[in-house]
Parts: sequence; structure tokens; C-alpha cells
Amino acid sequence: MTASIVIADSVTALGADARGAVLVTGSHGGRIAAQYASSAGVRAAIFNDAGRGCDDAGIAGVRALDEVGMAAAAVAHASARIAVAADTLARGIIAFANDGASRHGVTPGMRCREAAERLRTAPLPKAVLAATREARHEFDPGSIDAAPILGLDSIGGVRAGDAGAVLVIGSHGGLHGGDPASALPIDAAGALFHDAGGGREGAGYSRLPVLDTRGIAAATVGHASARIGDARSMWASGVLSRVNAVAAAHGLTVGMRVDEAARRLARGKASG
Repeated sequence: MTASIVIADSVTALGADARGAVLVTGSHGGRIAAQYASSAGVRAAIFNDAGRGCDDAGIAGVRALDEVGMAAAAVAHASARIAVAADTLARGIIAFANDGASRHGVTPGMRCREAAERLRTAPLPKAVLAATREARHEFDPGSIDAAPILGLDSIGGVRAGDAGAVLVIGSHGGLHGGDPASALPIDAAGALFHDAGGGREGAGYSRLPVLDTRGIAAATVGHASARIGDARSMWASGVLSRVNAVAAAHGLTVGMRVDEAARRLARGKASG
């Protein structure tokens, strides 16, 4: 009996139907995304490679899943819109396959749908991929009267109590399934996302104009400057690649360092 194929715009919201299935997701292929997929009990998974980027972080999770015996692959970020699983399945082209997926005939250049079909006979993983560190971190805002600055490796880690803080989020800047409601679940003082290389139709930037309409300063971080799924990396070396109008009004510019941008927003919230 072969497994079913399940699609999900984000690995942060997988249902019970994902257990034992082949997952095709719009999420990037970084370590934290792989942990979400592994924890949900999927049989095999196909992600977006997010342009691979700094330290090949966009496929780091795909590689890591070999450790627990899960076949996994990633489509090229230019082939399908990140955060849109249906587009991944329909138009995605495999760019990278781990050893487990390769053994089932998944190869670069293959269409995502064919790869998913091949993975239906993959064995169940032998273990769950473990987290390597805490996915939340508080950064120094540089002033005692500034708003807090929180680093979150995934948007799945956003909590209701984070409202009013500046968020440095390791997730891509794409709307899940193109839905504006997925831009950000709270009203933050500002939000900085990874741009995942921009990708097909600029999907990696699509949260920014939606957050403009909500009056929230938002920007993306260049994929070559910091690791996707890693807020600490974004803080340490990230450089802004795009800003929305609200962020620009706060003085954020393309090329600005993430730490400077976040502190500027934190000071602006405190003074406002």
C-alpha cells in the first residue's frame, strides 16, 4: 500500500493527515522547517530551496533528514512560489534531493509531482529530527526604554504576548497560500523576514505590502547575507533587501544591517 500525498502551504500547521504521508510544502528546506515536518510524522517531504542562500541553509533541513531516515527534496525557488504548496506541486522542479530521496529515483530537474509519486513508497523515518537549540531569543534593543526585540527562527513561534515587540523572524516573507491573513498573526512594532531569494513572482516579499496596509513596518533580509530559519544569523550578518513604505518612513533602507534596523524600530515604538 502506497502513501498519500498531502500539500501544506506551511509546515507550521500540519494536520493529522500528514502522518505517514508524502508532504509537499511551500516552506523552505531549512533545519527548523525539517523539524516541524519530522515532528508531524510525515513519511517523506518536498520543500522550497529558498535560493539555498547563506551556508546552503535553504536545504540544510533536507540534508539533516537523512540522519533520521527520511527521504526529502527541495524544488528550485525560481520554479514555484514559496509558501504556495499547490504551486510547488504543479510547477516545482527538483533542485536537490537527499540520499534517501535519491535512492527512490528523485533527481534534480525532475518535476515535483513525479518526485512526490516516487516517494510514496519510501520507508517511514526511523526517528524524529531533534531541535538543536531554543528557537526563541531576545536581542539587546540598545536602550532601556525601547521596545523588546525578539528573534524567532520560525513564524510558527509567534505568541500573542509578542504584540508590540520588534520581531526578527527566520521564516520567509511569503504569504501562505497567498492569503493576506497569514502575513503576521499579531500587531508588532516591526517585523523582519528572510527573503528566500525572492523566488518566482517575488513571492518571498509578499508579506510586505500587506503589512503596509496594517501600519506595520516590515522588511526582508537578503538570502545571501544570513541563514534562513536562523534569527541569530539574521541579527549577526543580515542586510535588508526590501522595505515596505511604513519601514521606509522609520528610516529603514535597503542595505541596512538587521541589528541597526531592528533597534531603529524599537526606539521608534518607544518614542511613539
